[in-house]
Amino acid sequence: MTPHVAQISFLPAPAGLAGAQVLERWPALADIAEAAASAGTRICVVQAASHAERLSRHGVDYHFVDVRGTRRRERGRRVATLLAALGVELAHVHSLGFPEESHALARHLPHVPLLFQDHADRAPRRWWRRWQWRQRYRTMAGVAFTAPELAWPFAAAGVLRPSTRLFAIPESSSRFQPGDRARARVDTGLYGHPAVLWVGHLQAGKDPLTALDGIALAAQKLPGLQLWCAYGSAPLMGKVRARIERDPWLAGRVHLLGKVPHARIETLMQAADLFLSASRAESCGFAALEAMACGTVPVLSDIPSFRALTGDGKIGRLWRCGDARALAQALVAATLERTPPEQVRAHFDAELSFAAVGQRWREAYLQTLQSRRDAFADAIESRPGSLA
Repeated sequence: MTPHVAQISFLPAPAGLAGAQVLERWPALADIAEAAASAGTRICVVQAASHAERLSRHGVDYHFVDVRGTRRRERGRRVATLLAALGVELAHVHSLGFPEESHALARHLPHVPLLFQDHADRAPRRWWRRWQWRQRYRTMAGVAFTAPELAWPFAAAGVLRPSTRLFAIPESSSRFQPGDRARARVDTGLYGHPAVLWVGHLQAGKDPLTALDGIALAAQKLPGLQLWCAYGSAPLMGKVRARIERDPWLAGRVHLLGKVPHARIETLMQAADLFLSASRAESCGFAALEAMACGTVPVLSDIPSFRALTGDGKIGRLWRCGDARALAQALVAATLERTPPEQVRAHFDAELSFAAVGQRWREAYLQTLQSRRDAFADAIESRPGSLA
């Protein structure tokens, strides 16, 4: 069975960009589509834009729908009209953040189930917004999160119904590859035993101060440890520098690299022994995913998305969020274990690669369609006078 699925993005593309430029600016739009198509699903992408355009790439058709000057519900109607013309059987909607558009789509295509994908969305907090979302999403067929626990806030808000199917699918994947560690170290200048890499903003949600506390404790048992930090925004830079300067276990051991081009991140990950994240919340954790693609051993805070990515700690080490001592123990243990890069990459290939993610999407599509057919059959059989 080859279902025809439309992946829909209601977030308008940047104005003035042609279709190919949008795909270059937003690579995940094509990545997720091509991953699903690689598993044998017929995929098209419908993207809200400031112009109408159609293009095909790698077996996927992209339809850019002009939504300039339209209200949210009209956008949903326009997408529904296109999906009806294309004969789409299931709509895979990116993000839970577009209730008005999604509701209009569901009203105009009631026979097409809607399967949503979380993209770091947040459940509404105000009671009237919760009520709105419950009404708008009452026909939702299913939702995919990187980890099932990420659905809890939406369930608590009443947005998810008991009949809503939940799927555990990584938000995307990575094309990073393992490389020669010695050569990567020459290229990047990384050194250390172990060389630990941090890739993430220096902000409260990423918890760099706990990371530094853990590094200082671990260094007392791992005197060759070096921490290398690549980051974008750094609102905690003052506190980070002060923490490094006042601790002899950190001074000279922590290297602040600043903002690094994405292509350079791959080489840094190939050069590192361990990848460190202290995040308190992530919808997925793309940097951790990229590190595993490079074969770098992850040492991650124990949060739902990281449990999902590592197979509940099957690969690397998970440590209690916010606990510097637990982090230090995890760093020491991961260093002594010396998990080979090939083992980390094998886990990535089996669970997190584009092929693996695409297969998960195919299974989710088929299950959602079968559930809709079963519900329809039950409704027919329960009617008075039915043959059943």
